[in-house]
Amino acid sequence: MNAKDGELIVVAAGGRELADASFYQLNDVPPELEWFANIANAHTRRAYRNDVAGFMAFFGIKDARQFREVTRSHLLAWRKHLERSGSGPATIRRKLSALASLFDHLCEVNAVTHNPVRGVKRPRAETGEGKTPAIADGQARKLLDAPPEGTLKGKRDRAILAVLFFHGLRREELCKLRVKDVEQRQGVAHLRVHGKGGKIRFVPAHPAALARISDYLQACGHGDDAAGALFRPVKNPRERGKLDRALTPGKVDECVVRYYSRRLGINAAGFGPHVARATAATHALDRGADIAKVQEWLGHASIATTRIYDRRRSRPDESPTFRMNY
Repeated sequence: MNAKDGELIVVAAGGRELADASFYQLNDVPPELEWFANIANAHTRRAYRNDVAGFMAFFGIKDARQFREVTRSHLLAWRKHLERSGSGPATIRRKLSALASLFDHLCEVNAVTHNPVRGVKRPRAETGEGKTPAIADGQARKLLDAPPEGTLKGKRDRAILAVLFFHGLRREELCKLRVKDVEQRQGVAHLRVHGKGGKIRFVPAHPAALARISDYLQACGHGDDAAGALFRPVKNPRERGKLDRALTPGKVDECVVRYYSRRLGINAAGFGPHVARATAATHALDRGADIAKVQEWLGHASIATTRIYDRRRSRPDESPTFRMNY
């Protein structure tokens, strides 16, 4: 770390100089900086950016050098503030992780002497079971059949819902599917799924989903565009003629999953974009699928994440209560 004309200069690996003004504008961290560049997931980057900005606003941090003065007491006070403001354990853990990641990086480049987040306890999860509801089988069947079969949008939405509910894909994974990602492997149709962290996994395609994808591709006219997005907008008044882009995760959520669920009156508490994935995982586990296989199927790095969908332990009919017979 050097000083030049009163400006703090951090010398990064390779001798590259990062000026105070460009390196430490943490309210608007440029994505090319090393800390952000090491966060592969765009949603995580956005969340961490907001978390750091919230921490800075809470303590009035405006100058980069003020981060040298942050102590464990500051972090404890911030954690208490988050608890009192109603933030849940998972949110608080993520916010502390964001600060820990930032301070680790600042330590690496010698911008600060230590990481004050280390040793700050993070709240435990409230339960080992996920909060996202898994809808009942009958509701899933109704949702799968809700889009009309006679329109292009209906055919597309039927295919989207089938891919989500039969394969447990994340919205982002669905939106990244290209036409050529429906491929044959050892004589079996698979989906080539682009998961988190750039990881690729191959998921055997369900026949019902394949039939709907085929029906959609015959109607949409881009089945020969192998490298193009599989699921696309069917209309876009603001960008006429530009319908070759992939449908966005937000549109999948609001215009497909939530849209048809509202029409059917399926509005379970906590209903959101993850409901199809939670339903698929729960359905597979309930029907005896090996949890390690489900972990691989969902693209989870840890089997502990998969276990939050395992609701077999909470089945009322398997409770010891109903084994009692005095």
